[in-house]
Amino acid sequence: MNGTRGTQPLRGKVAVVAGATRGAGRGIACMLGEAGATVYCTGRSSRAARLQPPPVATPFALEGRPETIEETAELVTQYGGIGIPVRVDHTREEQVQALFARVAAEQGRLDVLVNDVWGGDALAEWGTPFWELSIEKGLLMQQRAVHSHIITSRYGAPLMVQRRQGLIVEITDGDTLEYRGNLFYDLAKVSAIRLAVAMAEELRPHQVTALAVTPGFLRSEAMLEYFGVSEANWQEGAKKDPHFIASESPFYVGRAVAALAADPEVSRKSGRALSSWGLAEEYGFLDLDGRQPHWGRHIAGG
Repeated sequence: MNGTRGTQPLRGKVAVVAGATRGAGRGIACMLGEAGATVYCTGRSSRAARLQPPPVATPFALEGRPETIEETAELVTQYGGIGIPVRVDHTREEQVQALFARVAAEQGRLDVLVNDVWGGDALAEWGTPFWELSIEKGLLMQQRAVHSHIITSRYGAPLMVQRRQGLIVEITDGDTLEYRGNLFYDLAKVSAIRLAVAMAEELRPHQVTALAVTPGFLRSEAMLEYFGVSEANWQEGAKKDPHFIASESPFYVGRAVAALAADPEVSRKSGRALSSWGLAEEYGFLDLDGRQPHWGRHIAGG
């Protein structure tokens, strides 16, 4: 699967991308659309109700950012799918329940569920030992990045179980148990992998697959701003951080998820933690700029 519009293996399939407003979620939604899927793009930032900026600007804060779920849905449609924006706070059980009731009523099926709700970048206190961390920020990170995934899968999985098919994808950071540099951040990202492992065990008898996928160094909208570059000249960011030369656009992990969703043998990967770069080698897809970055090889010095 090379990410061309000539073939659309997910035509007729229905996906929900939770946390599709920006970053990896937007890239995944768009590439599922490129593969032909109908994609429900959910998140809290909409044109009608934007998140209000905080009194003091915080790096990587979600509040005040310009991206919206409507914009993502329009991009999904431009790429060849059908994008449907739905404003949902995935930490609110009643809103999540209503989302899947709507999907069931409108589509009668759910083929792919992607849990990409995060919202923790502005909460991470890097370089601070855990006994000095803010409990309030740390627990809020778990609520946004772990509790939301549990709630979303709780109400999405039944639509798959009843049809004995489907794929649940947990988006994480890293495909190993190595420490990620901050206790609360590490807990959230490893929890996403563990959720995939646990769900896979319970879903296997129902022929539903659950797995985790990590991108590499992701060129999200916020990261491009941080490096003072755009997608057109992103290589210039390597002057600030040499590792940035091995970064990938959000569409790369998007094509990874689309390739998994189109694989009739994806159940063989149930319960595993996979990477965008490893899946690129397996399925043969490229990033939008024609590259095939391999973060694992780069960080290992290969």
